[in-house]
Amino acid sequence: MKKIALTLTVLALMTSCVSKKKYTDLEAKNKETQDLLNTATVKLNSCLEEKAGLAATAATLKEQNQGLISVSKDMTVLSTKGAENIEKALESIKEKDLKISRMQDALTKKDSVTLALVTSLKSSVGISDPDIEINVEKGVVFISIADKLLFKSGSYDVTDQAKSVLAKVAKVVNDKPDFECMVEGHTDNVPYNGTGVLLDNWDLSVKRSTSIIRVLTNQLGVKPEQLIAAGRSSYIPLVANDTPENKSRNRRTRIVVLPKIDQFYEMIEKEMKKQKQ
Repeated sequence: MKKIALTLTVLALMTSCVSKKKYTDLEAKNKETQDLLNTATVKLNSCLEEKAGLAATAATLKEQNQGLISVSKDMTVLSTKGAENIEKALESIKEKDLKISRMQDALTKKDSVTLALVTSLKSSVGISDPDIEINVEKGVVFISIADKLLFKSGSYDVTDQAKSVLAKVAKVVNDKPDFECMVEGHTDNVPYNGTGVLLDNWDLSVKRSTSIIRVLTNQLGVKPEQLIAAGRSSYIPLVANDTPENKSRNRRTRIVVLPKIDQFYEMIEKEMKKQKQ
């Protein structure tokens, strides 16, 4: 602006010494210069406004960028934790699959293992009598002996014939000193009507159990701490008490062999090895 004012002053001073034509040309030139200046001023202001807008946009973008970086870090942490959780879940699934596979293998072998164990016990007892049954239920061994082999009707005195049978049972028990054996007495549903200290079938079933235990411990060398006396009266029948034959089946003594799990499978392994040879 100072330059323009100076130019106008110079032109004013020179009007007296320049021609009218030259003055007119200078005046036109001055107007052109002023127009250019005005145009430049407008463009400068526009640029300043645009710069301010770009600066605001840049600040917004910078803030957004910081937010994205923060989110990205959080996502990285979440992704890492998610990957770890997925890995743990996969390991858990693998473990469960392995357990399921082992259980399926065990179920597949169940029938052959049960047969091997029953065969082993029958071999040890050396009995093939229809009045003596040996079976396995849920890992527990049951030896069931009909009462006609053990007692006279209504009595709890063990017969001489029974002692030879119990001697073979004692052999099984003595071969496994860490086993426990529960001796269960069972009766039919005919009410006990004898005399003496017995009141009913409960007393009779328990008394028959203790009578057998005394033979096993006093005469056949079984450790008393291995034996458990139990009476079930008539409440666990094998069949309906509707015929003499069925009542005879229900009158029985059951010896429940309770081995420890490791000994149970050791016995199974031995028998399975014998069958493979």
